[in-house]
Amino acid sequence: MKNIIIDGRIFDLSSPLVMAVINATPDSFFSKSRAETPEILIQNIEFALQNGASFIDLGACSTRPDSTLVSAEEELDRVSNALSLIRKHFGDIPISIDTFRASVAETAISDFNCSIINDISAFSLDNNMLDTVVSLQRPYILGHYPKEPIPDDTPDDIFISSVLKFFSEKIELLRNRGFNSDIIIDPNFGFKKTIHQNYVMLRNLNVLQCFGLPILAGLSRKSMIYKVLDTTPENALNGTTVLNTVAVMNGANILRVHDTIEASQVCKLLSL
Repeated sequence: MKNIIIDGRIFDLSSPLVMAVINATPDSFFSKSRAETPEILIQNIEFALQNGASFIDLGACSTRPDSTLVSAEEELDRVSNALSLIRKHFGDIPISIDTFRASVAETAISDFNCSIINDISAFSLDNNMLDTVVSLQRPYILGHYPKEPIPDDTPDDIFISSVLKFFSEKIELLRNRGFNSDIIIDPNFGFKKTIHQNYVMLRNLNVLQCFGLPILAGLSRKSMIYKVLDTTPENALNGTTVLNTVAVMNGANILRVHDTIEASQVCKLLSL
């Protein structure tokens, strides 16, 4: 996979790219990523763009473990306010909208010209999302999200086979429904997986290359890092950089991160 097309622009994936996490939420698991005021939102985006981010990923409903989901109305209000500010200050920068709700995705794209839909649920949490994705025809980040967590005692090869089966079925469904835009595969580190399964997925990330689609790795400061290291998200940057390096070496084309400087350095060094 050499490139993806976003808003008519070609993004070269022969070297990995960085996607910056921007949270318009008060409760994201990494406290420093929370953009609770317009000033912080603008500062965070400006910093990300100046330090290697090719696009930003805007979320307004935390899906961290044990979080309480806000209503669709609240998420839509947060998204609309944030996107109004972003378009005013940054113009037509590429924006990925991080949501599992069809109504939020539709508004973000129709009203604010967002470029990508990032859906952790693979259109399983909103019955309207599949039709919306097909209708909008924007690049879609397809997250691994099985109906039930895979038991921890599942043999590693069976676990990997189940991930491949999941993506194969979802990709086929999208194509059969007439979705012709780019699909980006996200193994969804941290979602419905044990710590062991997360590392099995990371070690075997290159098997996802069989689909011939871009692979996104979102490892940034997650519990698979800080729990193993017996620390906190705030102190998980070094571990994140290590795992981002492993991900790129194993075939990741896009790193979704909170820390754009360090991720950009990983991408630059591994592109030599």
